[in-house]
Amino acid sequence: MIAPISARAETQTRFQNTLDGVRKNPKALFVMDARSVDLIYGPEERAELEHLADFYAPAQTRESIREQLDLLADAEVIFSGWGAPMMDETFVQAAPNLKAVFYGAGTIGYCTSPAFWEREIVISSAYAANARPVAEYTLATVLLSLKNFWRFEAGVKRGEGWGDHTRRVIGAYHSTVALIGCGMIARRVIELLKPFDLRCIVYDPFLTKAEAALLGVEVCTLEEAFEFGDVVSLHAPSKEETRGMITREHFSLMKPGATFVNTARGPIVREEEMIASLLQRPDLFAVLDVCNVEPVPLDSPLLVLPNVILTPHIAGSLGPECRRLGSYMVEEFKRYLADEPLHWRITREMAARLA
Repeated sequence: MIAPISARAETQTRFQNTLDGVRKNPKALFVMDARSVDLIYGPEERAELEHLADFYAPAQTRESIREQLDLLADAEVIFSGWGAPMMDETFVQAAPNLKAVFYGAGTIGYCTSPAFWEREIVISSAYAANARPVAEYTLATVLLSLKNFWRFEAGVKRGEGWGDHTRRVIGAYHSTVALIGCGMIARRVIELLKPFDLRCIVYDPFLTKAEAALLGVEVCTLEEAFEFGDVVSLHAPSKEETRGMITREHFSLMKPGATFVNTARGPIVREEEMIASLLQRPDLFAVLDVCNVEPVPLDSPLLVLPNVILTPHIAGSLGPECRRLGSYMVEEFKRYLADEPLHWRITREMAARLA
């Protein structure tokens, strides 16, 4: 629920009063993909940050900072996002004063290292903000899939399907949505599904039955997710142990007319085996926002299979949605300066589980 304007103004005043007493304007740098700086940290976010910190050098990219490691010597805080540098031994040694990193995007796995964690540098991520559009995409896809939207849309273009109210659909009534993985995105999907008459089952090796009960879902095995799900939606983290986790055998278990949705990462699925299954089972559909290779090669069967819906990695934050990522990090930085608990801090242990 959106807080009343008066309540938000009161919170802002409290933050400001606290900051006025403790602010030290730490030395700060932007280090990220050049195209993403303004996309994530818009004029309002930049103005707030520049009031709270001393940005002593122009925004850097992962390439430019490697060529000017001496710029890191004074950095106490780094603001980053897509295209963050690998903060390895060389990086952290060049940044002896670095205390905190605010990452205005989702996963931090590709930019952190053992050397980073050993330095006990604080890192906070906007993964919760980025989870929102992915969950919204998933909700829309789930509901459309249960209505057999993809098949009927194609049939209409062939002159089929008009006027038949007895046509078979799965429908969003007592059908089952299976989620693979129960991180931030999946938990947001669970919340969005609650107003609907749907059963939600979840496979996640870290999810206990007690926690599942609090979430209002049922724990299942990976095989049961495919066996019972009318829609199976993948939200597992992309790690060495999950690479190739989804196989042809899993697709063979799917119910007639079921849909597989992937907004996670392509390599979690054995793509060639998925393609073989979709060729053998034209009743199944796959909605893929991610693939093993992006863009999808022009000779890939995924581009011509009638039971595959492809979108070009659009589930995450795009356009104005990216400003939400930056705003999360601005608010988190205020908490950091005020020595308040951070909402989105990621520990080394959490990083091993997050998607």
